[in-house]
Amino acid sequence: MKIAIILGTRPEIIKMAPIIKELHNREADYFILHTGQHYSYEMDRKFFEDLELREPHHNLNVGGNEYRKQVGQMIREIIKILGETRPDVILVQGDTNTVLAGAQAANKLGIKIGHHEAGLRSHNLSMLEETNRIITDHISDYLFCPTEDARNNLREEGISEDKIFLTGNTVVDALLQNIGLADKKVNILEKLNLSKKNYIVVTAHRAENVDIEERLKGIIGGLELVGKHLKLPIIYPMHPRTMNNIKKFGLAIPEGVRVIEPLGYLEFLQLEANAKLIITDSGGVQEEACVLKIPCVTVRDETERPETVKAGINIIAGANSQRILEAAQYMLEDGKNWINPFGDGQAGKRIVDHLLSFFK
Repeated sequence: MKIAIILGTRPEIIKMAPIIKELHNREADYFILHTGQHYSYEMDRKFFEDLELREPHHNLNVGGNEYRKQVGQMIREIIKILGETRPDVILVQGDTNTVLAGAQAANKLGIKIGHHEAGLRSHNLSMLEETNRIITDHISDYLFCPTEDARNNLREEGISEDKIFLTGNTVVDALLQNIGLADKKVNILEKLNLSKKNYIVVTAHRAENVDIEERLKGIIGGLELVGKHLKLPIIYPMHPRTMNNIKKFGLAIPEGVRVIEPLGYLEFLQLEANAKLIITDSGGVQEEACVLKIPCVTVRDETERPETVKAGINIIAGANSQRILEAAQYMLEDGKNWINPFGDGQAGKRIVDHLLSFFK
């Protein structure tokens, strides 16, 4: 059998890496198709190098087109490649435009579809990611759920039980496989002159936050309050889109907030693992914080990772400045403990076991 791994963003590379390594170790027949959704393949190359992955066999370099144009271009080009290569099954991960395009292309060609991280729901249909998740889940043949909550979501939507598999999340696999590698290869704390558990990490890049002036202003104001009250340096690896909108809206970077360039995976992993607190709007970072046991404040109005909130590692703060401060203070109170809900670090192996068993 032949498997096509379709990815296009950095989080997808990270979460697909344990699956790709497992396929490689078993000498399975597979290839990687990279859409280049986030930036370009050249900018993602460091992630492949950091994670010691083979280079993609196909690169589309679709870049940052508007949603409909980007998805349309992806579908056309993926159909062409899948038509030439004829895999037995494709595997996509998450909720990106790449996921939607890959699934729709395979569906059109009658190729089986596997969806890793199936069943996540924010219940906010104004988010394009939510639409991408739902459509992909409902046209997929194999749904690999990271948690019981995700599996229950699919059951409630009437998806057949024989398509649903509880595997855990490869975010755990990736962290366990790479935290030691990060300590060997990089030293971001020394580079930034930081000490362990004495700084805050921020990531905020989602369109619904950074493209809306009121929300971005609230988040930046919240960081200012957090810096003043907690008296800890705030490290913010900032997406170019966020910086452009800060300038566009006439906002200023608060004193105490240190903006740096986006980091490679190993550097960011090391930065996360040694932080005192994480403030984010990223679903993947919420998961990583949970596994690493770093308190997390999510600057969104809801999350498709409710398990992190139930576990007590994460709190939803929205984009209100005062609420962000109060959430940060609450999460740093003593006496908190939590259990990682995302599995044992064997999700990649389970997913490959299932995929190979389907085509015996």
